[in-house]
Amino acid sequence: MAELKTKKNTASVDELVAHIQDPQTRNDCYAILKLMRDVSKEEPLMWGTSIVGFGQYHYKYASGREGDWFRAGFSPRKHNLTLYVLSGKIGEAPLLKKLGKHSTGKSCLYIKSLKDVDLNVIKLYFSSEK
Repeated sequence: MAELKTKKNTASVDELVAHIQDPQTRNDCYAILKLMRDVSKEEPLMWGTSIVGFGQYHYKYASGREGDWFRAGFSPRKHNLTLYVLSGKIGEAPLLKKLGKHSTGKSCLYIKSLKDVDLNVIKLYFSSEK
C-alpha cells in the first residue's frame, strides 16, 4: 500500500504565507488563518509543503488503508485559494448557495479572492465541520 505523501511537519506556516508574492493572496491567507484558528481553536500546522491544516483525525478504510489528516485547511494555489473540508460535506452544504463566487471539488472550495465571498458563510461552514 502506498504511503501518503502529504504529512504533518514542522515547517513554518508564517514563512509559507509571508513568501506569497501576490499581496491580495497573502492578505487573504492571513484572514483565513485567523478565521480557521478562531473557529477550530487549533493552531495551524503545515501538511506537506503548501497545505496549512487545523486539527487532526485518524481514518481507516475498509481496505485497511489508514492515516492521519487535518479537519480543515487551506492552500494558496496559483489560480485559487483552496479551502479543504472533510470529504463528502461539500455537496451537503446549503450555506454554499450564499457563499458567493466559488467552485467546488470533492472536498474543496476554490475561491479567487475573499472579496468575492461572504466570510461569515465560510465561518459558519467550518464551524459545522467540528
